[in-house]
Amino acid sequence: MAVWFPRTWTGLAAVSGLLAVGFGAFAAHGISAPKPVEWLHTGSQYQMVHALAVFAAFGLHRAGAKDMGKVAAFFLIGTLLFCGSLYAMALGAPRVLGAITPVGGVSFLVGWALMAARAFSLPDQA
Repeated sequence: MAVWFPRTWTGLAAVSGLLAVGFGAFAAHGISAPKPVEWLHTGSQYQMVHALAVFAAFGLHRAGAKDMGKVAAFFLIGTLLFCGSLYAMALGAPRVLGAITPVGGVSFLVGWALMAARAFSLPDQA
C-alpha cells in the first residue's frame, strides 16, 4: 500500500486546482455547445471544491486526525472519476462514459464521511 505523505496530497491538490481553473476557463471561452459547457462547469466546480478539501485534510492531519491520507485519496479518486468523465464527455468521448461519474460521486461522499468521522474524534481544544 502506498504511503500518502502530506506533500503528495498538497501537490496533487495544487495540480487539481490548476486543472479546475483551466477547465473552467475553457468552458467560459473555448467551447460554445451548451451541454459540454455545463459538464465543464460542473466538473471544474467539483474539482476546485475537492482540491481545497484535500488542503483541509492536510490541516486536520496536522491537528492529529487519523486517516486523512485516505480522505485525500477518496477526494482525488473522486476527482479523477467524476470530473474526468465529465471533461472527457465534454471533449467528445462517448456519453456512456457518464456511467463512471456516479462512482466518482460516491468516492467524494466516502471522503466527506470519513473526514467528518475523524474530525469529530479530535479532542476539544480551547
